[in-house]
Amino acid sequence: MKKIVFVVAPEVFRDEEYIEPKTILEEAGVEVTTASTVVGEIYGKIKIKAQSQMLAKDIKVDDFDGIFFVGGGGAAVYFEDETIHNIARQFYAKGKLVSAICIAPVILANAGLLQNKKATVFPDGADALLQNGAIYTGNSVEVDGKIVTGNGPQAATEFAEALLKVI
Repeated sequence: MKKIVFVVAPEVFRDEEYIEPKTILEEAGVEVTTASTVVGEIYGKIKIKAQSQMLAKDIKVDDFDGIFFVGGGGAAVYFEDETIHNIARQFYAKGKLVSAICIAPVILANAGLLQNKKATVFPDGADALLQNGAIYTGNSVEVDGKIVTGNGPQAATEFAEALLKVI
């Protein structure tokens, strides 16, 4: 069974960017673990409450086949988080899935993972991707090797389907 860890902000994450990929992946037999800056209840922007099973800083790369950064305004908590950047780099270095949607691709850009890679992001994050050497496409979903990026909640289903192909 494949395993993926969702890295989610403790609050103001995009509900549909969490729920739709989680549902699609689990229905396909992928085990999903949710990690955040807290263990316990976390809160979506619109209405959902979810449960974080572990602290994001404690993610062990060898325990998972991929990592997914959920978007929404709360994702900014990880923009400059060097511990999280190092974890993302380790996933990439081991040839595992590294993915992010909405504004969260800024995390990957700031970690140095999008240099010379095709990527997309919510329009507000385009400058951050470009400044970090990404090839910004503006597409709803972009796959470049083991890196998958999506540009927002309307792309959540297409994004999840891309994750299944890459993982």
